[in-house]
Amino acid sequence: MNTIKGGEFLIREVSKDEIFTIEELNEEQIMMRDAVKEFADREVVPYRERFEKKDYQFTEETMRKLGEMGFLGLAVSENYGGSHMGFVSTMLATDYISGISGSLATAWGAHTGIGTMPIFLYGNEEQKQKYLPELTAGTKFGAYCLTEPEAGSDANSGKTTAKLTEDGKHYLINGQKMWISNAGFAEIFTVFARIGDDKNITGFIVDFDKNNPNGIVLGEEEHKLGIRGSSTRQVFFNDTKVPVENILGKQGDGFKIALNSLNVGRVKLAAGCMDAQRRLVTLSTTYANERVQFKTTISKFGAVQLKLANMALNAYVSESGIYRAAHDIEMKIKELEASGMSTEQAELNAFEEFAIEAAILKVFVSEQIQKASDEGIQIYGGMGFSEETPMESAWRDARITRIYEGTNEINRLLTISMLLKKAMKGQLDLLGPAMEVGKGLMGIPSFETPDYSELFSEEKVVLANLKKAFLMVAGKAVQTYGMDLENHQQLILAAADVMMEIYMAESAVLRTEKLVAAKGEVAVKEQIAMAKLNLYNAVENINKAGKEAILYFSEGDEQRVMLMGLKRFTKYTNLPNAIALRNIIAAKVIEENGYCF
Repeated sequence: MNTIKGGEFLIREVSKDEIFTIEELNEEQIMMRDAVKEFADREVVPYRERFEKKDYQFTEETMRKLGEMGFLGLAVSENYGGSHMGFVSTMLATDYISGISGSLATAWGAHTGIGTMPIFLYGNEEQKQKYLPELTAGTKFGAYCLTEPEAGSDANSGKTTAKLTEDGKHYLINGQKMWISNAGFAEIFTVFARIGDDKNITGFIVDFDKNNPNGIVLGEEEHKLGIRGSSTRQVFFNDTKVPVENILGKQGDGFKIALNSLNVGRVKLAAGCMDAQRRLVTLSTTYANERVQFKTTISKFGAVQLKLANMALNAYVSESGIYRAAHDIEMKIKELEASGMSTEQAELNAFEEFAIEAAILKVFVSEQIQKASDEGIQIYGGMGFSEETPMESAWRDARITRIYEGTNEINRLLTISMLLKKAMKGQLDLLGPAMEVGKGLMGIPSFETPDYSELFSEEKVVLANLKKAFLMVAGKAVQTYGMDLENHQQLILAAADVMMEIYMAESAVLRTEKLVAAKGEVAVKEQIAMAKLNLYNAVENINKAGKEAILYFSEGDEQRVMLMGLKRFTKYTNLPNAIALRNIIAAKVIEENGYCF
């Protein structure tokens, strides 16, 4: 079994048969998805206001119900109380439990992700047997204590200390952690502290009993812009006594644990923004179909149709990328397990392999959920600004997604950094394809008119050329600045945006091509419209970002040649009629009264 490598989509053509789509869920996954969705509609939708009124106890109660139903242990092996249904199923559950309240989405993500997975992936057998059954059952909840006042994106700069006691049996932890999700009801903390003068921090599993606090003091609940029902507190450690056997992994492994936890956290965050997009499209469409102005429903106005079409389009593209990456990760895990690797190590390696895609999805989908909530408010008009409608809270909840799991700016920088590291380690051949693109710039372009009669034939050529545009820009940037490239952040951000547009556009085209093969063009004409419209948008965005980069690092004849190359690589012969495509998408959404793809 040979799976695609992380980042490899940039240097070769990917076929529709190499990707997975949400339409291909098996019977077990569909049953699980429907059960999660039914729970959300029954236990969350009617009580949305309780989250907004900062009812932290209700958030805890809802999480306990999820534990009773077995949803908190989907990613954990059976021998530790979980069901280990596979990564696609884990992403599905995260997707459909998160669509109504950002507060619940945060509590879920913090517990099932960074609250549980570090112990599953890095804990020894005794630690797993002790902690995981309670975490998966929801009888105890986990929290992840990494961030400090002076240590945010720079996670390894934390000042919290761990000092070995004289008898060598315990560590005394002292320090302050902030923005700790679930802190108000968590009883198992994963805490990062520095032992002595160690270069890297170390992870510890710390039990917390409110009746015997062991030097742990919780700050007051933070009053936040959004996710108001999510418990978020500071945690202070004052000579907190932790047994030496509660070190997670090895001494100094903390930074590695923190980084690898973020890899899986990022792609799960993308899933956690997904169903909210679907629901926002449906709520906005329903309102537009009912709201009458100038003696007609506002859904008949082109300006509103534009918004509904773009919201549906971005949801479809987000979904395409999320489930493509989820399946790639799951297949990589299975491949590594088949080679004899433990499940835990296989998962760590797979998450690291697709860290680039995880960062891309975190950025793209978190930005789309913000756009969807903003457009939803606009469609609702004055009512959208009122707490009586769900749009206002959705907009506030969406805002945090661009900050946690690493800000979107940090994640953009990371995509390029991780790609270059893979190239330097020989894991991905970027140099060869980049040199070929460079040679091609000096050649005479073909003036023949290609045959684009087959569906998506031109789109595939466009995608291949966009990859050349990325290799041209990124290759020249590395050649010009070398190791100093990290000091040219705006250039890196431009390259990252090109990469992101390529991955998401390709995901939508391949998913749609697969749908056409299964159902025929007529049955999925709206999906075809979305794939084409999104690629058109991607070309425009890539042309802008590429131009900015070229003008920054080149001049004279070299600049002229590269700009001509960019024009060639972003050529779209049969430019789609964007307005007509939006009308096709909007008509379907309005007819179905919501997101229907």
